[in-house]
This record gives sequence, C-alpha cells and structure tokens, in this order.
Amino acid sequence: MIEIACCKEPTGILQKDIAKNQNISVKYLDYIISALKLKELISNTKGRGSGYMLARPADKITMLDIYTAFEQIVIIECVKNRSFCERATHQCTANNYWKQFHHQIIEILSAKTLEQIIKETKYDCPEICE
Repeated sequence: MIEIACCKEPTGILQKDIAKNQNISVKYLDYIISALKLKELISNTKGRGSGYMLARPADKITMLDIYTAFEQIVIIECVKNRSFCERATHQCTANNYWKQFHHQIIEILSAKTLEQIIKETKYDCPEICE
C-alpha cells in the first residue's frame, strides 16, 4: 500500500514493479492485490494489465481498512460469535474484558492512516514511480 500510495504516475505502478521493489513474488502479490481490490482500497488505472493506484486518498485509508482486507479482527471467538459459548449471553467477566480489548484494537488501527505511516517511516519512494 505504501508503494502504491507513493506512485505519482497517472498510470499507476505495475504489479511486477511492486514485486521487484518489495522483493516478493508476483504470485504472492496476486493474493495481496486481490484482497486490496476486493476491499476497494486500490484499483487498476486502465483495466487488466495496467498499473495500480489508491482508490481513495492515503489520508482516508486507515490501518484498520488495510488489516481487515486480509482478515477479521477476532481476539476471542465469543466476542464475535455469541453462540460459541453459552456464557457469552450471560454476565461473563472474561467476555467483558475481551470485548473491551477488541474495541481498543479497533481504535488503535482506526487512529492511524496510510498517509501517517508513510510520513512516520520516511519511506523512500522508488524512482520508477516518481
């Protein structure tokens, strides 16, 4: 996401260039790209075979958006699925703690944007997209 966000070319950045710059296989990147597209965080600039761009500005994409593109936040099963444990519907001290912890994780991930991450890490954008 950082690599895509840094790309200022109107044609976006190609998948092969992302894979090369990040030293990961194109096959593995296929999975990542698919998840990010499905979550509508990135899009192709001109359809299949073209470059990728952010679907919205980096300051409007939170780390929660990115994280949940790949998996749900499930701290403990009974927090999301009350039928998992018969005690989840009753007063359960442990359940209350895990619910609170779950909300704190969501708050932490929601509080940080992609733009903030880029600034904080001082990511040096690759020349191919400047």
